[in-house]
Amino acid sequence: MKALLKAADFCQAVQADFTGESQIDKKDKSPVTVADYGVQAILGRALGEAFPADSMIAEEHSQELLAAKGEGLCKRLLGIWKSCLGEEPGLADLAAWIDWGAGNPAGRQWVLDPVDGTKGFLRAEQYALALSLLVDGIIELGFLVCPNLVWKDGKRGCIFHARRGAGASLAWLGEPEETEVITVSAEAAGSELVLVESFESGHCNHALQDTLRRKLGISRAALRMDSQAKYGVVARGMASAYLRLPSPETPDYREKIWDHAAGALLVEEAGGRVTDIYGQALDFTLGERLLQNQGIVATNGACHNLVIDAIAESLGSTP
Repeated sequence: MKALLKAADFCQAVQADFTGESQIDKKDKSPVTVADYGVQAILGRALGEAFPADSMIAEEHSQELLAAKGEGLCKRLLGIWKSCLGEEPGLADLAAWIDWGAGNPAGRQWVLDPVDGTKGFLRAEQYALALSLLVDGIIELGFLVCPNLVWKDGKRGCIFHARRGAGASLAWLGEPEETEVITVSAEAAGSELVLVESFESGHCNHALQDTLRRKLGISRAALRMDSQAKYGVVARGMASAYLRLPSPETPDYREKIWDHAAGALLVEEAGGRVTDIYGQALDFTLGERLLQNQGIVATNGACHNLVIDAIAESLGSTP
């Protein structure tokens, strides 16, 4: 938990003084920031010291950070690390922490998305630090830190935690030790259902989701936000379902496990249900992607079958 809090502080320090040198584009044209690398280094270091025999599957790697085009980013990372953590490691140290556990398959694997929802982070909106533990392909622990998500009374900063078989909890970043149990909502159908979906159109199928809302008789507009914060709002009962339907532009896309592992356990332990769009359980045993699954449906459980049936009817097909 201490490492997660340090990582959240690091993100907030980057966001408070964001400059052009705080960001580069990766080979796939997606943005990556000082915050992504800093969080992964902080957590890779902490996990490596605490669990040296474990491995990690994480979104980032040090190669692009160390490349010539990342020179300004490197300087920025070192500067914020010093001001935020009071240390002056070398780039080789940071690279080793970022890449800790890679290529070392083991029964225990930590899954990390250091800044899930980077575009939301860049807009100073929703993003999440997502960490989970897989043991033989089963998610046993899940943490979501959402610094910009409202906790209560206008206070921002949420920490979600779930342990398999032990339920889900929520705390405020300002008082992380004061946790409260959270549960999903109870609505099963009708106009009171609330859907939450990805802000970025490339991550989902907004047109199909509009069709589904009409088919389900939902009168409220969908909530749109970045990151696994969407799982958080379902787990705490603020939304009935999170839908990530395949985009027609990329029908063969399969989800990456770091985008869903922590959030999926959180919703399930809060009393909900998480499957793919065909109602099949998510298979986290196949490496970095959910190769046997298409799309994501995370609900309060009460409306799950109704949503799955509506998707099937709308798609007009079965797996």
